[in-house]
Amino acid sequence: MNALPIKREEEMGTWRRHSREFKQQAVTRMKASDNVHALARELGVQQKLLYTWKYQFEGRPEKNHADYLGQPAPDTVERRLRRENKELKEALGEKAAEADFFAAALRRVKLDRQANGADGGSVSTPKSRRRPRKGN
Repeated sequence: MNALPIKREEEMGTWRRHSREFKQQAVTRMKASDNVHALARELGVQQKLLYTWKYQFEGRPEKNHADYLGQPAPDTVERRLRRENKELKEALGEKAAEADFFAAALRRVKLDRQANGADGGSVSTPKSRRRPRKGN
């Protein structure tokens, strides 16, 4: 029975940042390599990380990873529909608020007219008179 070697604590993964050039060289070597596992061991990175970099350089990054081609992620049908749904809900909310406002204003005008005993026939203030124009 072969037991897997236990890594010592100092060999455990530590966070390192790799330059873009390092990543590009690693991906280039990976494409030419027959043994990706050995290459990962040689470079001191995980095999999955090599594939992540490869996908990023190909313009198809994994979710929550950078895209090294500088292109935005393609707009999926689901993302587009979710955005459209959100916009429609916001528009509906605005229209409902407007309708509530105007309905309340109309009720208030009706109550004011009823309180004043007005049936809509005469206005509350007299019409202003026109002044004659000067000159011309």
